[in-house]
Amino acid sequence: MKSIQSRCGTHQRGRLSLVVAGTVALAALTACGGGGGSAAEKPKENPIKAGQVPDHYPAEYTDLIEEAEKEGGTLTIYSNTSEENWAPVFRDFRKKYGFVKKISANDLDSDEVFQKVLSEQATGTSPVDLAVSNAASAWATFAARPGTLAPYESPELSKLPEFAKLLPNVYAMSMDPQLIAYNTTLMEAPKGIHDLAEKVAEDPKKFSDKITVRDPESSFGFTVTRAYTEALPTAWDDFAKLLPETRPETSSGTQMEKILAGEYMAGFFISGGPAFPVVEDSDGLVDVLYPEEGTVVLPRGVGLAADAPHPATAKLFIDFLLSDEGQRSVAEGGLSSYRDGISGPGLHTYQELVAEVGEDKAIQVPYTEVPKAESEAWLKRFDGLVGK
Repeated sequence: MKSIQSRCGTHQRGRLSLVVAGTVALAALTACGGGGGSAAEKPKENPIKAGQVPDHYPAEYTDLIEEAEKEGGTLTIYSNTSEENWAPVFRDFRKKYGFVKKISANDLDSDEVFQKVLSEQATGTSPVDLAVSNAASAWATFAARPGTLAPYESPELSKLPEFAKLLPNVYAMSMDPQLIAYNTTLMEAPKGIHDLAEKVAEDPKKFSDKITVRDPESSFGFTVTRAYTEALPTAWDDFAKLLPETRPETSSGTQMEKILAGEYMAGFFISGGPAFPVVEDSDGLVDVLYPEEGTVVLPRGVGLAADAPHPATAKLFIDFLLSDEGQRSVAEGGLSSYRDGISGPGLHTYQELVAEVGEDKAIQVPYTEVPKAESEAWLKRFDGLVGK
């Protein structure tokens, strides 16, 4: 993958000392910024047509808008999505519908989203309108339970690829790639996971405990890592070289922080959502790439909660997310949009990934349950390689 932005050459900074990595990294970043390295170009303003909806929406959609207006302009979302990712989406949705004044969204773990919704729905007092998560298997289990989701067929579906509908009443908000990230002062860019494994095998002492992978004990980590092994027959051979020198982490944000500080040289299966903003703010200290042999793409699902207190507003929000305007907002926040026609500086898209690695190497994760025995056997094989 080409660099996200213009960056200072590594020869200008030299190799970071791992003992004082955080301090030196900050100094190097500051020096690089003052030495002519250009900042990432910011996205252009998203032109929002306030109060207007596309021509393909049904005539009665105005009734839905009027109903939403009566709900008081409030929306509550349980999600595993960061404030930074949400910011442009909320900004533009409020521009679209000026009566929306308050949007609350927490940042939970992938599985915790469903646990919280279920526990509150059991009491009959849940304030949640929408659930957003990219825990594919957990989504499949949650959506199959009666009384968890309200039915809704978005008028945007006819304009979207078939994969936009992940499950009945569950739609893809974004299609987020699972990347390799690396500290540009500590190593040269690998081409993919196989190439990274070869580099580690050539000099295991150099890379020992300096590579990070997303912990597959979590639903997110299990889903993306297993998808990679299911798609590529050579994956376990590469893992046999990589995992003994690798340290699992439970968060892509934590992985990026530690790569930026120099604690890790590189990491793999890092979600593009938290990764892209870090790259764009690092002035070239950290970069990311799509693994050339196959890049896992994890959809971020959104669904309308049963008994949502603001169902009309929630439906408007789903439709906005899937619309041309909303998909551009999604991309501006650092997630990867997938609707055709989204492009521009600072925006990341599924089409960008396909152009880089090819459609056949975009490994889309299905929203299906994995039998317990199968997942336990897979985890046992993975854990048997870590720290061997």
